[in-house]
Amino acid sequence: MERIIEEIREDLSRRIAVAADRLADRTLTEDPAYAALLGRAELRERIHHNLRQAVDGLVRSSRGLPVELADARATGTLRAEQGLPLTSLLRTYRHGGRLLWHTLTEAVAAHDRAALPRLLPSATVLWDVLDQMTDAVTESYRRTEAAHTDRDRERRAALLDVLLDGAAATDGPTASEAADRLGLPERGRFAVVVAASGGSGTTTGPPERTGAPSAPRVLWRIRADGETGLVELGHHPLESVRDLLAPLGVRAGVSPVVGAPAELAGAHRLAALALRTAPESGGPSTALLDERLPAALVAAQAELAGRLRQVVLGPVLALPAEDRRTLLTTLGTWLTCQGSTTYAAQRLYCHRNTVSNRLRRLEQLTGRSLSDPRHVVELALAHAAVLQRGAAPPATRPAAPAPRASPTPAGTARRSPRRPA
Repeated sequence: MERIIEEIREDLSRRIAVAADRLADRTLTEDPAYAALLGRAELRERIHHNLRQAVDGLVRSSRGLPVELADARATGTLRAEQGLPLTSLLRTYRHGGRLLWHTLTEAVAAHDRAALPRLLPSATVLWDVLDQMTDAVTESYRRTEAAHTDRDRERRAALLDVLLDGAAATDGPTASEAADRLGLPERGRFAVVVAASGGSGTTTGPPERTGAPSAPRVLWRIRADGETGLVELGHHPLESVRDLLAPLGVRAGVSPVVGAPAELAGAHRLAALALRTAPESGGPSTALLDERLPAALVAAQAELAGRLRQVVLGPVLALPAEDRRTLLTTLGTWLTCQGSTTYAAQRLYCHRNTVSNRLRRLEQLTGRSLSDPRHVVELALAHAAVLQRGAAPPATRPAAPAPRASPTPAGTARRSPRRPA
């Protein structure tokens, strides 16, 4: 094969130059991506060089030498940096390979038609050379593209940190500049979502837009301790965030709506606070801060929440585990049922009188009446503090004395709470 190539070298060089012209014209006509990126002279020169490299690779392979692939790798890197689609690049390489084989057979036939049979075994060698060149281009392109993607992800994460943490570097972008680079408007309707890590699901690698195409845009910031989403609500209600998060199967807290990127750091803190009010048991849940304000108030003051637990529910928490669980569950269910003993009994699968008896005992232990709105508020907040702690203290822990309410005759509304009219 090397001998044939040497015999037709001059004619083959002229034919390759013509082939390069033809392929450059075809590429610029059929591929807008190339047309937008390169002029004809530059493209023609690159094609001409690649065709000659392929012939050189054919000769080296016939000698048992490795194909030189440095230029192919450089081309892959360059085109990736320029943003040329990989499909466009590979299409030109495929067209060039077919055109080179056609040019080679024409040159051999013009020199000595009888030599054509000797050329056929070289077809396999040529296509192997072209495959190696194409593989080198592809590998280099994808490696460069991946590096660019990583850099873009890091830049976006840094911009989100500016907005969500409010911690811009001295020489870094302001909140307004960060929002502009992320494509966010100066004024709008935004919210922040904080999703717990280690839940029943994960949002690892989430898309910017979850759900229907018309759904709010979400920019996610993934960290080791959880994931934070910046939600551009647009005209959507805040409650639509629940629908966005439902398929992800996570516990999450959602901030109130804010109107400017500069307010997102505060919204982030409120979303994290809302997450602390979402129950850890019972599966995924989404807590909107404005729907959990009393529980959020407890969560925001850990020291006072501890005092609240002990002062209000200390005698209950000192009970044996089963009694403690029964009374706390009954209280929580009664509160959820808006003070209806009947509805609470239905949820607890027991008789209404059983619920009333448990609530009487709770009143006796805590010294607080469930017919006194102030006492109900205290009990509700203390119950929230117990839930947020995750586990009741051991029964042997001494309880702080609780003030006793004034005695109330048995059978009144204070002893058997009624559903509010």
